[in-house]
Amino acid sequence: MEKTISVRCKNNGQDYDIPVGSTLEELYDKTGLTLPHGPISAHVNNKVEGMHYRIYKRKDVEFLDITSSSGLRTYTRTLFFVLCKAVHDLYEKCKVAIDIPVSNGYYVNLNIGHPVTLEDAGKIRKRMQEIIDEAIPVHRHETTTEEAIQMFTILHTYSKVKLLQSTGSLFTTFYDIDEYYDYYYGSLLTNTSQLYLFGLEKYYDGLLLRLPSREDPEELGELVMQDKMFGIFKEHHSWQNIIGLRTIGDLNEAISKGETNLLIQVSEALQEKKISKIAEEIARKRGIRMVLIAGPSSSGKTTTCKRLSVQLITNGIKPVPISLDDYFLDREQTPRDETGDYDFESIHALNIPLLNEQLAALFRGEEVELPRYNFQAGKSEWSGKKLRLNDGQILVVEGIHALNPELTAQIPDELKFRVYASALTTLLLDNHNYIPTTDNRLLRRIIRDNKYRGVDARETIRRWPSVRKGENKWIFPYQEKADAMFNTAMLFELAVIKSQAEPLLEQVPENCPEYAEAYRLRKFLRYIKPIPEAQIPPTSLLREFLGGSSFEY
Repeated sequence: MEKTISVRCKNNGQDYDIPVGSTLEELYDKTGLTLPHGPISAHVNNKVEGMHYRIYKRKDVEFLDITSSSGLRTYTRTLFFVLCKAVHDLYEKCKVAIDIPVSNGYYVNLNIGHPVTLEDAGKIRKRMQEIIDEAIPVHRHETTTEEAIQMFTILHTYSKVKLLQSTGSLFTTFYDIDEYYDYYYGSLLTNTSQLYLFGLEKYYDGLLLRLPSREDPEELGELVMQDKMFGIFKEHHSWQNIIGLRTIGDLNEAISKGETNLLIQVSEALQEKKISKIAEEIARKRGIRMVLIAGPSSSGKTTTCKRLSVQLITNGIKPVPISLDDYFLDREQTPRDETGDYDFESIHALNIPLLNEQLAALFRGEEVELPRYNFQAGKSEWSGKKLRLNDGQILVVEGIHALNPELTAQIPDELKFRVYASALTTLLLDNHNYIPTTDNRLLRRIIRDNKYRGVDARETIRRWPSVRKGENKWIFPYQEKADAMFNTAMLFELAVIKSQAEPLLEQVPENCPEYAEAYRLRKFLRYIKPIPEAQIPPTSLLREFLGGSSFEY
């Protein structure tokens, strides 16, 4: 008699008896569920697994489609795989790097022996569609890491070899499409035919791979030009080429060789040089009276503001800080979101008329009394602090809405200099596995919330989708309006924050929905060798999150 086990499907609340060793795909067929554009992957006991996963014990299963973060990541990885196979089929000895998240897609750097042309883009797109139409199974394999290293060495995919050599894992999972082998961090789809929508076009000197919109999976994500953002990534890549650090494998190798001190010193110096250049640009522009600094959560805006202020002083300019937090409206006047809660992320939670009135008065040489917000009472109060701008002084305003034109609509643009700061991770796991920039910021926030706000990792992860929703609405649409962009991510950063982040992530209980994200981040951090926090200087931007900064916050 065939041995069966009972599995609970959280999508419909029903239990199903299935043969031991059944795949998630087979379980889904039995449930009769009809997920649109799914299932793509599943939460199995609150861990994300691909539909290849076999069930041997009683489990709780929740199937996911492309509208979930986990589902979209699975779809994206599989699309990367098909792209890499298509390029491999068309060009001998080619090299592909899935490089930069930009313009609601991913920039793909191709080394195919000649400059990428429109014809190349068309040929690759056509071959990708053929692979999808052929409905080729995506096979999952597990082998010893030693055997995987030997295989990828033969295939000359050395970024994977370097990564696997540095992980210390006994076993490794890899995939194949029609005997084209590759390694991916995370789950993949089970068949190429499940890729129902993609876009591929020439973009600068490479390609732009476009994905379905998570909000509207029937359409591709809107093509938004991000020339300045792309330029910042390219600038950092030029720095990385100088140092010889492009992947996590390279970072682990440098750590193993004891080269971390030089890496930290060079990375910190490059960042300080960039801040210095921004300060010099502000000084050259006569007539600038206000510097506006914006960026998403945990981007390091506060330390960026402080370090830029120091560099402004070296250029003969005295910065005068103004906090946008002091311009909040009384709580009962704060707008509410769709759930009826106060929407403190909205620009309309600020007293914009008062801010513009006081800025205009200051620029006319008048004296104003600054407000102070009483967060406990939810009331705006007068601080008793008077301010008048003198010669050689400029205002420095930092906040998430600083680049929104509505915030300072009554102030002439020629008086403003706008800075956008964000943590843009430029290291790759390997050439086909990018590191989401949001993961870097989420790890920073988990550490900061726990250290300074008494909030555990579970709660930070729970709030994160709401934070990201606010960023998409109030911050990202205005980032290209910046006069200068500043990348606050450090090349060595993940190796330092690993030691503080891992214990916090381990405290997230397995029986809560946030466990899936905590487990994913822990799994990712295992790829990275640690660097002791003591090696980080007190002026480092990372100290804003780790503690021990020489700046006052």
